[in-house]
Amino acid sequence: MNPSLERMVGVGPHPQPWPNDERLDPSLLADGDSRNVDDRYRYWSMEAIVADLDLRRHDFHVAVENIEHDMNIGSIVRTANAFLAREVHIVGRRRWNRRGAMVTDRYQHIRHHSDVDALLRWADEEGIAIIGIDNVPGSTPIESAMLPVRCVLLFGQEGPGLSDEARARCESIHHISQFGSTRSINIGAAAAIAMHTWIRQHAPSPDTPGLVEPEVRSRPPRSDS
Repeated sequence: MNPSLERMVGVGPHPQPWPNDERLDPSLLADGDSRNVDDRYRYWSMEAIVADLDLRRHDFHVAVENIEHDMNIGSIVRTANAFLAREVHIVGRRRWNRRGAMVTDRYQHIRHHSDVDALLRWADEEGIAIIGIDNVPGSTPIESAMLPVRCVLLFGQEGPGLSDEARARCESIHHISQFGSTRSINIGAAAAIAMHTWIRQHAPSPDTPGLVEPEVRSRPPRSDS
């Protein structure tokens, strides 16, 4: 594709004089901001964005068993960022494929646990329920379940699903109802549905008073116009 025809994302350099706001990054003001961030965060430094997110993160966590270096973990992290999960927990192998996260892992708190026992010890100390998401005998439909406000949504490996140890330790296990011929759906898609179920039940609307875009600047033209 001709580079001149490629769609540019974000905004260009900010007009002078620059706003007097310590959250803004001088290099982004000077060069423009093409990051994949919400418009409210244009020109903000990464540290300022994380600090603002920390003020309003939701009370659900996401955990995934990383037994075979699952390629889907990156997309789960990206979705967790979109729905403002408090933390993502990687259970098992420490290394995970970050490609699918599309750098959203820079804005999302991620914690590692060596095994399911370590995750359970942490959850017990925090008083947080572990809710398994898997299509297994005895599971109940997530669409008819009321998820706890404070919980960890635990997902297994793509393919085998939750390990036997994880299933035995969950407070409850829910599946996502399906109506076609396939036995299961991709774990990244399942994680997105489960997280949004929590959002529908417990999260305030983005239009709730107090969740407004900060008044830090006049917006320059987008660089894709």
